[in-house]
Amino acid sequence: MAKILSGKQVAEALTAKVRARADHLSGQGLVPKLVIVRLGEDPSDLAYERGALKRAEAAGVLAERIVLGEKTSKEELIGTLRRLSGDETVHGVLLFRPLPAHLKADEREIVNALDPAKDVDGMTDQSCAGIYEGAPLGFPPCTAQAVIEMLDYYDIQLKGTRAAVIGRSLVIGRPVAMLLMARNATVTICHTRTKDVPAVTREADLIVTAAGKLGMLNAAYVREGQTVIDVSVNYDPEKNDGNGGFAGDAVFDEVEPAAAAITPVPGGVGAVTTSVLMAHVVRSAERTAARCSLQPYATEDE
Repeated sequence: MAKILSGKQVAEALTAKVRARADHLSGQGLVPKLVIVRLGEDPSDLAYERGALKRAEAAGVLAERIVLGEKTSKEELIGTLRRLSGDETVHGVLLFRPLPAHLKADEREIVNALDPAKDVDGMTDQSCAGIYEGAPLGFPPCTAQAVIEMLDYYDIQLKGTRAAVIGRSLVIGRPVAMLLMARNATVTICHTRTKDVPAVTREADLIVTAAGKLGMLNAAYVREGQTVIDVSVNYDPEKNDGNGGFAGDAVFDEVEPAAAAITPVPGGVGAVTTSVLMAHVVRSAERTAARCSLQPYATEDE
């Protein structure tokens, strides 16, 4: 039977550490502040927003919302991001994506209007560069970093391990691969054009699946003793377990018996992302504090 890697414990532990850092800053007159920018009333955005606001309160982070219409123009959105970039009281900005259809073609221009120092969810080009260079330029996407937080909390060693990442998006797949390599794992990225994905994943010690395809990861993809991190959240119309009908990429009943450890969906990686978001906001505030010559917190660990 696999060890179930619950995200709740990870989130609570990380939030407690972040709260201590935030309180230290607030005691010196610098309150970490996050601004959430939302266009329209997408249900998934609203759900994440509620969770983020609740987590912000627990972490000692001041959170505000800017709600724009779904038909907001490119110019107005860019102007909003530039204004927040210039606001010294704001330390982190979260822009909900995907953007409405009429803004998709200009997304790179829009997101790069934000100061990378306040890009707490890894959307700007400079944040992407920071991930690939291993440099403190912006921040990695929260979900990608949440995978690393999960592995660290449960003391799953990465040095010298073989990892297979399923998915190559800029939000999860690619940044997760870079973060794993930074921990000295050997990583293979699988995608829709990869031949014989099961042959690749069976050879791995760690599987991170972010394909966004319900039931894709079945018994054929795994062997005994692996760690399986399921990042995807898919809707399963046949699932009636009180969790809203959500499930990951993995066919849990097939994969869990073989795995040494596995994350549930829901209740796994997704539960950690808002805690990572707050950690990024507080880190940004700490960088501001350093420029203001305020007393740093006792440790650099988050």
